[in-house]
Amino acid sequence: MAIVNLVGSRVMDGLDNVPKDLAAPGEAGGRVRCFVETVEVGSADSDTSTYLLARVPSNAVILPTSTLYWDDLASTGAPTVDVGVFNQSGATGITDDDNALADGLDVTSAGSSVMPSGIANYGLPLWDLVASQTTDPGRMLDIKATLQDADVNVGGTITMVLHYSVD
Repeated sequence: MAIVNLVGSRVMDGLDNVPKDLAAPGEAGGRVRCFVETVEVGSADSDTSTYLLARVPSNAVILPTSTLYWDDLASTGAPTVDVGVFNQSGATGITDDDNALADGLDVTSAGSSVMPSGIANYGLPLWDLVASQTTDPGRMLDIKATLQDADVNVGGTITMVLHYSVD
């Protein structure tokens, strides 16, 4: 056994240095914003249908208090929902990533899931959650839910509560 004195790696490491390296405001002391959106999924919506839920800055830090909620959307089959990050229509800047925030959420019964998935993704800016993205494109990005794996056959509600920090 060993006694250790660790310093957090994202914010506190810089504050512990001499001279201090301040973290980006969105990571420490940034203003928290909330985006709440609801969509009604139709009982005949098919696999690959998308639902636009938010538009936020690419440098937004998605907080792990963000949650997606859904009703039971299928009495047969095994549809899932991914939550991803996309360019606005007609824009470029990132490679669309349909599961950047959540992957394979089982919507065959009512439920909820925290976003972003994976503890290692907590505190990262939105652009850094996109697979293969290495720099901030400096633009607004869309957050969409996408039906995957099967069609739904029961209508219902999807609601997203997105907490994020910026500036």
